[in-house]
Amino acid sequence: MGGSEPVRSFAKASEPRKAGLEPAGGAPRKSALREYGEAFGIAILLALIIRTFLIQAYKIPSGSMEPTLLIGDHLLVDKLAYGLRLPDTLFGLKPLSGIIPYGHYVLNFGPVHRGDVVVFVFPLDRTKDFIKRVIGVAGDVVAVKNGRVYLNGAPMPDPHGHYDLPLEDRTRLSPRDNFGPVTVPKGKLLMMGDNRDHSYDSRFWGYVNRNAVEGKALVIYWSWNSDSNSLLPVRWRRFGMVIR
Repeated sequence: MGGSEPVRSFAKASEPRKAGLEPAGGAPRKSALREYGEAFGIAILLALIIRTFLIQAYKIPSGSMEPTLLIGDHLLVDKLAYGLRLPDTLFGLKPLSGIIPYGHYVLNFGPVHRGDVVVFVFPLDRTKDFIKRVIGVAGDVVAVKNGRVYLNGAPMPDPHGHYDLPLEDRTRLSPRDNFGPVTVPKGKLLMMGDNRDHSYDSRFWGYVNRNAVEGKALVIYWSWNSDSNSLLPVRWRRFGMVIR
């Protein structure tokens, strides 16, 4: 990559070449092994670029986003939804870390919106990725009262929230049930799982930096129900489901 080779014509069937010779002034003919190696290398490079900057596949391992996302759902995430973000490392290393802004956006295409389902670097362990729904953006006042979410002083419209605990099982001592009010700082986001009563989210560990958002969840392309007794436990109806 980075250079170009002279255009080489195919030899005509009626003009056989002399063994071991190349046309005068022409580039040496590449071996088949080298050509396959170069093609393989280019394919790997393109795959890395696509995975890092464009689209990445993820698998859901927990039920914190049920019923929107189920355990065993495989989804595609748009990594250009909000801008161009550099990876956190290059194969675990940070060469030129004083110059290259690893884990930051170098181009911004638009804001992260309240209600988006996003993948982000977990603040307490940067080797892990989490997926949650954005509940509060900078300036929002968020609170939880008896499990229900309040936004800017009023009950938040919450069509995606799922609750299964009765009122008598809730407690003032748990941020799951009673939290805030807090004002989301500039450059931060407040996240919650749609399975509100069974989600480890911002109520427990705080805010997410805007730069930590890796992309927006797009679509489910495969779903496997490992708890099913079926011989082929595929959730066919979830194929192609757009994530909202």
